[in-house]
Amino acid sequence: MTTGMRITTHRLVLSIIVAFAGIAWSLSPARAQMQPVATSTAESAPIPASQIPKEVTEAINSPDRPAADKALDAGRRPDQIMAFYEIKPGMKIADIFAGGGYMTELYSRIVGPTGTVYSQNGPFPEQFKKIEDAWNERLKEPALTNVVKVSKPFDAPDLLPVPPDSLDAVIIHLNYHDMVGFKLNRDNVNAAVFKALKPGGIYGIVDHSAKPGAGDTQTTTLHRIDEDFLIKDIEKAGFRLHGASSALRHPEDDRTWNVFKHRGETDRFMLKFVKAPAVARGASGSGAGQ
Repeated sequence: MTTGMRITTHRLVLSIIVAFAGIAWSLSPARAQMQPVATSTAESAPIPASQIPKEVTEAINSPDRPAADKALDAGRRPDQIMAFYEIKPGMKIADIFAGGGYMTELYSRIVGPTGTVYSQNGPFPEQFKKIEDAWNERLKEPALTNVVKVSKPFDAPDLLPVPPDSLDAVIIHLNYHDMVGFKLNRDNVNAAVFKALKPGGIYGIVDHSAKPGAGDTQTTTLHRIDEDFLIKDIEKAGFRLHGASSALRHPEDDRTWNVFKHRGETDRFMLKFVKAPAVARGASGSGAGQ
C-alpha cells in the first residue's frame, strides 16, 4: 500500500470514528439536557373569539353567574377550555375534583336541560371546609338542576355513578397535581374515567406547568406538575394524547412561582386524551390542531 493510500485510508477511518462519536454524544444524557425540551404534542393556537360557540359565550356572560366566578374568567379563560374540549348542549360530563364548582356551573349552563353534569369531590379536610360549603351552596342554585352531586372518595369502586361508555367528557381542571401530591388513588380515578367514557370520549386535563423533568416533586410546594409525567400517568390507564392547546400558556412564568401568588398568570398546559381504540379508528371531533 502506498503512503498516499495509507493516508486516505487513515482519514476515512478517522472520519467514521468521529461520526460515530458525534452520534453517541448527541444521544448522551449530557447532550440531551442541553437540547431544548420538545413539546409532547403540537399545540393548537388559541381559538379566535369569532369561533367560540354561541352557547359557551352565553353561559360565560350569564347575568346570574356569581360575580366571584366572573372575576376569575380573565385568568382562567373558560371560553378556550370549553371550546377546545367541545362542550356542547346535551352532553353528559363529569367534573372530577370539582372544588367550589366554578367549572361545574359553566358545564351545567352549556349542556343545558338535555345534558347532565356529575360534580365530584372527595371528603374535605377541615381546612377546606369553606370550599365544601361553597360547593354545596352552588349546587342548590336553580340554574344547576341538571347537576348530580357526587360525594365519594377517590378510591371508591363506584366513583362515577354512570353506566360504562356513557359520558361524553371528563375534565379535571387545575387539580390533578393535588391528586398526586395528596397521594389520592389516581389510578382508580383514571380507570373509572376510562370505563365511564364513550369510545372517542374526551378526558381533558388542565394544570400548572412544572419545569421539565420535575416529575411530581412540586405538587405540594409550588402546586405544579411536570407535563410529561402527567401524560405518562394518563396513558398507562389506556388513554392516548390526542391534542393540546397553547391558549393558557404564559411564557413570562419561569415555572418557579407559587400558583396561589399568581392566580391566572401561571403557565398552564391543556391536554386532550381519548381512549386508545378511538384514536386508532380516528376519534370524531377530538383531533389535535383544532
